Amino acid sequence: MAAKIRGPLGQLGAIAREFLRRPSETRPLGKFAVGSAKVAHLLESTVSGVRAPLPGPQFQAIAGLKRPITASTVRALSVQPSSPTRSWSSALESASEAVGEDQQSKRLVDPKELVGSELSFITDNLARLLESGHPMLNTVSRYYFSASGKHIRPLLVMLVAQATSVGTKRQGRTSMLVDTDVDQIDYSLMDRSVTQNIHSDRESQRVNQLIESATKDGHGGRPYAPHVKEGLTILPTHRRLAEITEMIHTSSLLHDDVIDHAETRRGLPAIQKTFGNKMAIFAGDFLLARASMALARLRDPEVIEIMASVLSDLVDGEFKQLKNLEDDDAPMAQPDENAFNYYLEKTYLKTGSLIAKSCRSSAILSNSTDDVVEAAYIYGRNLGIAFQLIDDLLDFTVSAAELGKPVGADLELGLATAPVLYAWQEYSQLGPLVARKFSQEGDVAMAWDLVHKSEGLQRTKQLASHYIERATEALAILPASSARDALERVTLSVLTRTK
Repeated sequence: MAAKIRGPLGQLGAIAREFLRRPSETRPLGKFAVGSAKVAHLLESTVSGVRAPLPGPQFQAIAGLKRPITASTVRALSVQPSSPTRSWSSALESASEAVGEDQQSKRLVDPKELVGSELSFITDNLARLLESGHPMLNTVSRYYFSASGKHIRPLLVMLVAQATSVGTKRQGRTSMLVDTDVDQIDYSLMDRSVTQNIHSDRESQRVNQLIESATKDGHGGRPYAPHVKEGLTILPTHRRLAEITEMIHTSSLLHDDVIDHAETRRGLPAIQKTFGNKMAIFAGDFLLARASMALARLRDPEVIEIMASVLSDLVDGEFKQLKNLEDDDAPMAQPDENAFNYYLEKTYLKTGSLIAKSCRSSAILSNSTDDVVEAAYIYGRNLGIAFQLIDDLLDFTVSAAELGKPVGADLELGLATAPVLYAWQEYSQLGPLVARKFSQEGDVAMAWDLVHKSEGLQRTKQLASHYIERATEALAILPASSARDALERVTLSVLTRTK
């Protein structure tokens, strides 16, 4: 709960809280007094600063989830016959098979049963948030949203929202749109300017009018109504966070595809192949700008800071990748633990950070205690790293048609991912190839063959399974619910996906 303010503002806030607790029929002066009381309450909440620590009943268990995973010494299990390739959807359907004998009698909940209706609105909601008044910008910024993406990040945000909607809570209001009593919150603030000063800028005023006009009829005409199913709640703020997360992720794809000279993405020609580099970069910048505006309008300083740090992490991760490629003293001179640590840190920054911090933010918007918030972050961090490890493995094992983008792209870009690092431990001749970034003729083909001859692919999958296990342990901190079961199913499906 936010610390209470002393002095006149604190006294006004106390009066406001007491006033708002009264039944409506006993409140004097009608709507004006109610509005004034809400303003006083919001003012007190806004200036009260960082949420005070509230550990929660399972905070001691969190420390055990932070123990390190030693990647360089992970051993491959006995090789199993390869399973038929699976899409993301079929991986979700079959994930319960991987739970283990002790849970085979338990059918894990299908995430689509809980949040499918919410996810169905994502593309339309994003189109409304990205309304610009410029037809070409609208087309370019929405280009990848027209493809059948996995929407794994919005899915996780919404499932974490449901999973943290039950259990121990902070009491009272901890920011303008986070309160124990959701009936006291005006969620339409999400689509209004934080400050009226912006209206002195004619262009900004026009943009605000566009967004407000586009979003008021969004989400099936109920943009500010909580979604409740099986006693689990997704708040409008969670929904907006899911949309912000997808905008940040897609903007990173636009920029990455320009940097990497990508040919395809999500089964489509890469955006710069269709519209050119400049339009691709501008569209990525536009997505970040609209995501930042939507983030500010959540009016929660803690969530704003957490999600803003994701943008810094994405750039930091890209620079770590460039350093590995361009510096003579690159940190991956040997396939030892230092090299794996560097690779995994880069993996977290480029992929895991957005998943981890959006899960943390989702728990914060649920007004959860510190143990639940931290467990949500640890879950997302480990899941995100495992997700990228499998992505790096798939670069060697599936066709371009199945993956939706070219295979072998990492080698072509000069990147030594986990399968290469593990293969290097077995075949020292990979060292010179890694050092020159597979730049000479025949280097890519030779590295490809050595990875497939080695245990690199099996060990990469085994490393991913360690992170999946850690993510599953973190889920145990969350209150038992069908949403938690659905998160477990999503987690297990990461190991069996092929796209």
